Amino acid sequence: MKFTKALIKGKFVRRYKRFFTDVKVNKSIITAHCPNTGSMMGLLDENNDAWVSKNDDPKRKLKFTLEILKSRNNLIGVNTHLANKLVLEGLQNNSFIEFKNLEKIQSEVFYNKETRFDFLVNKKNQKSFIEVKNVTLIRDNKNSEFPDAVTTRGSKHIKTLVEASKKGYNCYVLFLVQISNCKYFKIAKDIDKEYYENYKNAKNAGVNFIAYNCKIGSKEIKIDKKVKIIDE
Repeated sequence: MKFTKALIKGKFVRRYKRFFTDVKVNKSIITAHCPNTGSMMGLLDENNDAWVSKNDDPKRKLKFTLEILKSRNNLIGVNTHLANKLVLEGLQNNSFIEFKNLEKIQSEVFYNKETRFDFLVNKKNQKSFIEVKNVTLIRDNKNSEFPDAVTTRGSKHIKTLVEASKKGYNCYVLFLVQISNCKYFKIAKDIDKEYYENYKNAKNAGVNFIAYNCKIGSKEIKIDKKVKIIDE
């Protein structure tokens, strides 16, 4: 996915009120929208390199959006709003080994009254649900991890995928690792033990868990390669 304009580089100053970040660009401080409501663990150190996009829409209160941070020598895409757009582009471009030459792709599909999944795809009359989880946590320069905070919503999605699997759907959780140069992924069970237990149960019940990383730059972010999931 190409950015409309090349991103503007600066230095991260602070995040506050969840949705606001200050970034120093040249000698000025700009306020940018933070499109990530998660904890952003490990990413918010002052003076980290930061990249923002600019939008000249007069209706917008904030002209800038935080897109990328640099942490532990990795570029990390922090705009969670882009995750499904990146996956949709990847599905359309056959970027995923598991989803080649799809006949139909639907976004934001309700499974029941309480739950909808990010994608429902179809190939040769086999329907597959895909739930996307954006990954920005890296703590040891080696393994990307999810979640970065307790996620009751994530556990609910896993349990519902187990139910859908029993009804004949192929079910996937796709961990989108928006971290450059990351080759491994694991569940952060020390952060959310319940999510880890639900992950193990769902895996045993036939739900598929896959992870892909991204190539990240100031002009473009795109799906790159499959990442090995490590079970501990």
